[in-house]
Amino acid sequence: MFDHISIGVKDLARAQTFYDAALLPLGYERLSNFDGTIGYGAERPQFWVSEVEHPVPADRSSGLHFCFVAASQEAVDAFYAAGIANGGEDNGKPGIRPDYSQFYYAAFVIDPDGYRLEAYFKTGE
Repeated sequence: MFDHISIGVKDLARAQTFYDAALLPLGYERLSNFDGTIGYGAERPQFWVSEVEHPVPADRSSGLHFCFVAASQEAVDAFYAAGIANGGEDNGKPGIRPDYSQFYYAAFVIDPDGYRLEAYFKTGE
C-alpha cells in the first residue's frame, strides 16, 4: 500500500545513531544520506528521516506507530535491545501478543523523538 514513509526529527545525528542500530537487526540499513535527510530500507530507502524545524509533537496516546517486519523472533529481540541501548524507551518487551494472535511476536520501542515503533514477526502457525 505505501511506497515510503517520512518523519521529521529535531536532531538528525541522534536519530541516525538510533535508527542505524535499531533497524540493522531487521535487515534494514541506511541507504541514503543527503541534505539533512537519511533513508533506510533493504533494497531501496522506504523509511525517511529528515531534520526539520517543527517535527510533529510526540503524542503517545495518538495511536500513531510504525511497524517494521522482522525475519525472526531473534531479529525482534535484537531490534528491541538495540533501540533501548541507543536512546529508545521501552514500550513493550519482546514476546507473543495473544490479544493480536497466538502467532504475533513483537516488541515496542519509543525512539528519542517520541515516535512509537514496533518490530513484528509472524511465528509458525
